[in-house]
Formats: sequence, C-alpha cells, structure tokens
Amino acid sequence: MTDIARRRLLNQHVSRAVLRRPADLVGRFGAMQAQEYEFAKWAIGLRLQDGPTSAAIERAFHQGAILRTHVMRPTWHFVTPADIRWLLALTGPRLQRLSAPHNRQLELDARTLTRGTAVVERALRDRQYLTRAELGERLRDARLVMSGQRLAQLMMHAELEAVACSGPRRGRHFTYALVAERAAGAAHVERDEALARLCRRYFSCHGPATIRDFVWWSGLTTADARRGVEMIRARREEADGLHYWSVGSDRHEGNRNDLAYLLPIYDEYLIAYRDRIAVPHAPGVTFQHAVIVRGQVAGTWTVTRRSATVQVTLTLLRPVTRAESRALDSAAARYEGFMGVPR
Repeated sequence: MTDIARRRLLNQHVSRAVLRRPADLVGRFGAMQAQEYEFAKWAIGLRLQDGPTSAAIERAFHQGAILRTHVMRPTWHFVTPADIRWLLALTGPRLQRLSAPHNRQLELDARTLTRGTAVVERALRDRQYLTRAELGERLRDARLVMSGQRLAQLMMHAELEAVACSGPRRGRHFTYALVAERAAGAAHVERDEALARLCRRYFSCHGPATIRDFVWWSGLTTADARRGVEMIRARREEADGLHYWSVGSDRHEGNRNDLAYLLPIYDEYLIAYRDRIAVPHAPGVTFQHAVIVRGQVAGTWTVTRRSATVQVTLTLLRPVTRAESRALDSAAARYEGFMGVPR
C-alpha cells in the first residue's frame, strides 16, 4: 500500500472510525456524494463505530439530521442542516451559470424558474413534504406544465437557491422539504470563511490531495482552491511528480485490522479525486462497487437480495492471499450486519 493511500484510508475514516453519529461524519466531510441513495448510506455506515445499520442511517435522514441535495459539481450529496446554506451560497452561483445552457434548451428562462420556485415554496410550507410528482401537479395547477427533465431541472434550481432540499422518505419515495424549515438554524457565512471551511474539511478528510482534486470535487475554480489552501495553511508535499496538500495530523495507525473493504459506487475514496496515481481506477470501476485490498482497487462486488438474505458476489482482478481472503470475508460480514440480514 502506498503511503498516500494508507493516509487517505485513515483520514476518510475507513480504517480509523472515531465517530458514531451520521451527522458528525457528514459534517466532518462537509459533503458526501449520495447519488445512489441505498449504497450512499453504506458509505456512511462503513465509516462509523459500533456497526450501525442501514435502518439507523435511514432514521437520521428521516429526522433531518442529514439532508440530501444538489451541491458542488452538481450531483446529490449528503450535507448537514448546519452546513447547507453556506455550501450552497459558495458553490450555487457557479452551478447556476453552468446550468444556464441546459435551461435554455429546456425553455426554462429566468422568469419561469422564478415562478416555478415560488410555487414549490408555497406548496412545501408548514412541513408539507411532497414528492416530485406531487409538486408537478401543483405546478400544473399554477399553469406551469413541468415533467421529466424540465421538472428535474426546476427542482435542482430550487435546491441551488436554498429553497428546497430532501424531506423524509415516504416508503421508498423521496420527498422535498423547505430548507427554511429543515435547516432553520443555519447561519450565514462570508464567502472567504466558507471557502476556508470547505478547503479545510476536504484536505483534512481527503488528503493528501492535489489542487486539481479539490477543483474536481468542489466544482470551484483553481483560483479558489489556491486561495483556500493558503488561508488554511495546508501542508504541501511532493510524490509521484505531483504536489499534495493535507491538513492536520494523519500519522496515526488505523483502529481496524482489515486489509480489505467493500466500498459502494461513487464512494469518496475513489470519486473525490481527479489525479489518480496514488489509487488508480481499473477500467469501469468508477461506476461500480469497488473491492479495496491494501488501499488499491482489487475488483468489484455486487449484491443480490433474495427474500431475507443478501448475496455478495466478488469479481477480483488479481489473486488474493489467505489473509486478504479472510479480510474480504470480514468486509462482507460487515455489510451483512449493516443490512441486518444473513449473508
């Protein structure tokens, strides 16, 4: 395992779990990608102490301790109520500019977006948690016909404007809620402080990482990234011909003996970096669940649910030692415990 890969596993709480609550972990990261929701919960669970279950992460989401919204690149991310406003204020304007060409293709001009967002805001008042389809009906009642991509783009606009975010799930259906109600205590933060916060959280949880890595992950500019690392006085080091930055101490040993981990699709350990020398991606692994052995991608894994059981199937890219095989079995058992069903 390379030194950078080892330190990233520690800093990302994969090999060193020190937190117990989902909100504490998400807050430590600043934001965690949550595109594939069910497996995004596993990305949180595998980093927490005491083996939390999927149901425990779901309760935190239902109660609003963690929220899900579009922020940064943009894609779905978990954020905390305390962080959602300053994150959106920092990254939202740039994302709105990048969305403008797509909005024009969908015939969503500024007036339509403003009107539609106002309808959404009225519909969600007083904790009226509504699905996207139900909001589409409210929009049609207001003589704004929205469906498919137009409705999805309008809702992303409402999220980037800090009007809407996730509400509790209704069965397997997602709902929307008002940011003003779901994150009532979120305070305003000046831009420089917000930039410093995001840089500090990224380089402390993802470091060592490059400037290009932060630009990719955050959706901000290279100039923002350089200013950020200067403000937080990040440490610079050179490896493999690249300059890496980190914050805080990452020289501690992990508290797990695992050699292997089953990481979900879009996990921060793989998706949060543009420069991939330290942990190269095997072809196609970026968009699959990854088997990590000794800090490196060693294959992929899939899950099949059969009534009350879970079947985990590994496809390995190389032979494994006996110790690695036992570690893989332990990793699968951890996922079994997270799902709360026999493997």
